[in-house]
Amino acid sequence: MIQKSFVGVFAFLFTFSFCSASCSKADDTPTTQNNGENNASTSKMKITIGTAVFTATFYDNLSVNALKAMFPLTINMRELNNNEKYYDLPNNLPVNASIGGDIKVGDLTLYGNNTLVLFYKSFNTSYSYTKLGYVDNPTALATALGNGNVIVKFENN
Repeated sequence: MIQKSFVGVFAFLFTFSFCSASCSKADDTPTTQNNGENNASTSKMKITIGTAVFTATFYDNLSVNALKAMFPLTINMRELNNNEKYYDLPNNLPVNASIGGDIKVGDLTLYGNNTLVLFYKSFNTSYSYTKLGYVDNPTALATALGNGNVIVKFENN
């Protein structure tokens, strides 16, 4: 009886050792998890301002997921500082803010936990934002946004 148990344990250990050494992924590529980081995503959105339509790329984070749940979203964005349009969302979104640094034309961010910001000029800042995405080709963005407040529609592409 003891001999059979020993053989069973030995077989288990041999199989476990063999599988541990050879049952890993073929390419040994490490897997990554998104911990709220701002990895570019293949997910796109459409931004409509008057007759101008822009395509933007989302980052892969929890804030974006919460924002997309509100789509389609048509809002009256207000002018601020001659470089951005903003809108205070009715609900708070998850945040993962980092110091702004270089803001680029077309950056879409979250200020605080509920202020959606679309930048139409590039500059450097010390304010903190959660990055949501960016307009793929922002060449005519400033012209489309114009001066003052503007109606902007965000939707999945």
